Amino acid sequence: MGGQRWINLFFFKIQPSELAKLFLPPFMTYHLYLHKNDPVSFKLFVPLVGILGLSCPLIMKQPDLGTALIILFSGLVLLWLAGIGKRFFIILTFSCLILSPVFWFLLRDYQKKRITVFLGAGKAHKERYQIEQSIIAIGSGGLCGKGLFKGTQNKLHFLPEGRTDFIFSVIAEELGLFGTLSVILLYCLLMIHLFIAILSISNYYAQLLATGLCIHIFLSSIINIGMTMNMLPVVGIPLPLVSYGLCNLWINLASLGFLQSIIMHEQTS
Repeated sequence: MGGQRWINLFFFKIQPSELAKLFLPPFMTYHLYLHKNDPVSFKLFVPLVGILGLSCPLIMKQPDLGTALIILFSGLVLLWLAGIGKRFFIILTFSCLILSPVFWFLLRDYQKKRITVFLGAGKAHKERYQIEQSIIAIGSGGLCGKGLFKGTQNKLHFLPEGRTDFIFSVIAEELGLFGTLSVILLYCLLMIHLFIAILSISNYYAQLLATGLCIHIFLSSIINIGMTMNMLPVVGIPLPLVSYGLCNLWINLASLGFLQSIIMHEQTS
């Protein structure tokens, strides 16, 4: 739909911006490890802030606002955990508020529409069509759903992007409240399991790297589920480990595999 975020390798397409989710945490952690004897000051974090400030606008230009936001939030969480300090976030918040008119001007028309639709604007058969169909699909599922592969919103193609960004709406329609609660419970169990495993890591930098590898999975899960229920603006973020898409699935599995390798190394050392 006009996006230029994929490279066609003939056998499959790869989305380079997805690789940033996997390689940004090792880069940031390695930089901090190399300067572990340096005093903690803003100068230490300048290269990391610069990488975030350069990467996110380039990814947005593809355009891919969803991936850019995930990488930005993941990087900010790592900076906070690394001890960049409250002053940086206070200045960043005020800067964003002051520059918000500039950011709004830089957004594409469809991105502006998504924000205004979230705020209640738009017509049900035009700008609000996608989110209205998502809410209908979720609400029509009831407690037990219509049955697997029997969802009308999805099968009759009323719901756009039913295989990718709005797969949660399809689950809600076909498996109902119990199905969606099961999916959310599985994500919660995964989050708790990884959180406990990360706390068991004794090395600070390994712990920081492990945290960075799973942040994007949980942020994507929360944002995706929230946007399908109109609790957040619609952005192009698939549901991790569920949505169709080879590149996104590979990055999520690679992140979990990388994290598992850190945990296993910690247990054997």
